[in-house]
Amino acid sequence: MLDRILLQVAKYAILQHLHIEYKIDKASILRTYQYLSRNGASFVTLQYDSSLRGCIGSIIARRPLFEDIYENAIAAASKDPRFAPVTKEELNHLTLEISLLSNPQPLQYRDFNDLADKIKPHKDGLILSLGQYQGTFLPQVWEQLKTPKEFLEHLSYKAGANPTIYQEHPEIYTYQVDAIKDRFDNI
Repeated sequence: MLDRILLQVAKYAILQHLHIEYKIDKASILRTYQYLSRNGASFVTLQYDSSLRGCIGSIIARRPLFEDIYENAIAAASKDPRFAPVTKEELNHLTLEISLLSNPQPLQYRDFNDLADKIKPHKDGLILSLGQYQGTFLPQVWEQLKTPKEFLEHLSYKAGANPTIYQEHPEIYTYQVDAIKDRFDNI
């Protein structure tokens, strides 16, 4: 039931942003699901007919989970710099995914081989940080990038750095997610 509520919060945010009438009883939801009042970190991912359409989130829990999902849903639909804002006409083609993140944990490693051995493909999301460069990939990205080397190269590039920055011993953090997903029109 909580999964359905989380998806409804994100749908509500997007519809409110697009000025489409859709009601949820926030007070009742927060009374019933007090978990949503606690700080939490989430990512909201939108797909249009199975292609990425927007993805924005929080790595660190800094605001109540209800607000985090609400704000990230609006941002995924309207502020992802890779895409134009979502339009009303696209809604029936969208799939909405919410990922709830665990607290990131630093990963201690000696070299690339040690790092590759410690990373758990399909389970770990990674944060790479070195100086001004920082980026993250959710565990779901393992579906496209199958090996730790490929994953880290693309993550380095996403962070705005040389694809081999991971060889310079950046800080690496791991986290896991609980992800829920459904078609926008099913929520």
